[in-house]
Amino acid sequence: MKSNKNNDGFFSNIWFLRIASLVLAIFLFVYVNGSKDGFLRQNTRSGQNSALMSNKSVTIKVPLQLKTNNQKYVITGYPQYVRVKVSGPSALATTTSNTQNFKVYADLTGLDIGRHTVTLKQSGLNSELRYTIMPSSINVNIQPRAMATKPVQVRLSSRNVNGNYHVGTPRLSMTHVQISGARDEVRKVNRVVAYVNVPKNATADLHRQVTLQALDKNGHILNVIISPNYVSVVVPISSSSTSSSSSSSSGSDESSSSSSHNNRNSDNDNSNQQSSSSSSSNASSADNSSNN
Repeated sequence: MKSNKNNDGFFSNIWFLRIASLVLAIFLFVYVNGSKDGFLRQNTRSGQNSALMSNKSVTIKVPLQLKTNNQKYVITGYPQYVRVKVSGPSALATTTSNTQNFKVYADLTGLDIGRHTVTLKQSGLNSELRYTIMPSSINVNIQPRAMATKPVQVRLSSRNVNGNYHVGTPRLSMTHVQISGARDEVRKVNRVVAYVNVPKNATADLHRQVTLQALDKNGHILNVIISPNYVSVVVPISSSSTSSSSSSSSGSDESSSSSSHNNRNSDNDNSNQQSSSSSSSNASSADNSSNN
């Protein structure tokens, strides 16, 4: 009976109950937090996996490349850029859109001169991605490359300016340029023109750098390469009074020269006459001597 009383007293001790409660509380705290962390980690992993496994579509604008002999042929009619729709894992599609580490090209090797329809191809895309090239094919015109040399003509917007000024003959830094491009286009070149805008209030020489244009006989701009594609042009602008002064000065010089020339002629005539009279006098003296 005494042992039971001692056991009951031990479990009914206030300090024992407090310590037991504290240990139980700590155990529950650790258990609950551990379960929450595990749940969150599991959810995070599943969220990351789902994000990686989700699909995404992006449309990318890329330059079109041509596989051909640029030294021998000229290609016209193709677009400079095409669009590619890429679909696949979200992370992979996003990376491809940002880096654009692939190319779209048209293989023209082996094609003859003329017009062709060519299917576009790609290289560099990940095999897990699906793609659609827009447009899927293009029309091109293959022509042999040709070259020619053409003179440069200056076209002024006006030859009339305000006041007592007039426009002179333009001077060019280069009188001839080289034309290159498709043979059919080069053959159509009728003239190479430098257009210069002359302001109405111009009072001094104009110095301009002008981009050249190759035109056909109807004045249409042709798709050719001009080398160099610009020239320096000087358009003289002078006043009428300066021109008149120059003309008057030139006339005075001519008059002075003419007067001087006439004076020299008259002096020569007088000297000739004096020589003649002297000769006559000497001749008559010789005759009188012979008679005596």
